[in-house]
Amino acid sequence: MEKQCSEIALLKEKIEVALAKRMKVPADFDFLSGAIWDRIHEGVSASTLKRIWGYVGKDIVARESTLDILSRFLNYKNWDDFVKNVNISEERQSAIVLASFVRTQDLLVSQKIEVGWKPNRRCVFEYLGGLQYKILVSENSQLRVGDTFCCGIFVHDEAVILDNLVQDGAAPVRYVIGSKDGIDLLRIIK
Repeated sequence: MEKQCSEIALLKEKIEVALAKRMKVPADFDFLSGAIWDRIHEGVSASTLKRIWGYVGKDIVARESTLDILSRFLNYKNWDDFVKNVNISEERQSAIVLASFVRTQDLLVSQKIEVGWKPNRRCVFEYLGGLQYKILVSENSQLRVGDTFCCGIFVHDEAVILDNLVQDGAAPVRYVIGSKDGIDLLRIIK
């Protein structure tokens, strides 16, 4: 039973990582319940999720059917497939992304996005078309207003690679923002 408890703890952890959200308040469990339905069209109530996460009650044993659904949410066939795969490798090198994101292909030319990362960095980028951006605002960063770069996607809580970054007419370089903790602010400016 102890091993199953550690595997359930790992399942919960992986769900939180995929969502880029810790399950701490009732609204988080409502969000997860909705996300499960949206992704795989299977239902798990917020109250069941609260029990599994230990938000209410202690020593709750999760039903295997519920663990199957949570495993499918993470793109495993079922609970047994999850257990088999996490036992093969505790440190997976790939996973689905469920965090919020902005894809360049979804933007209109001249739309702007705001991005921030630790400790207190913030930039506003204007989309120029063809994957290219221009920096309009740069606070507490080595990026400068007027710099240009290319990027295809920005994912919340992930590092972002700026390709072909050109600063002051120098040769293009690759530059990463949020390399340790990822970006913690991502929004399209209307």
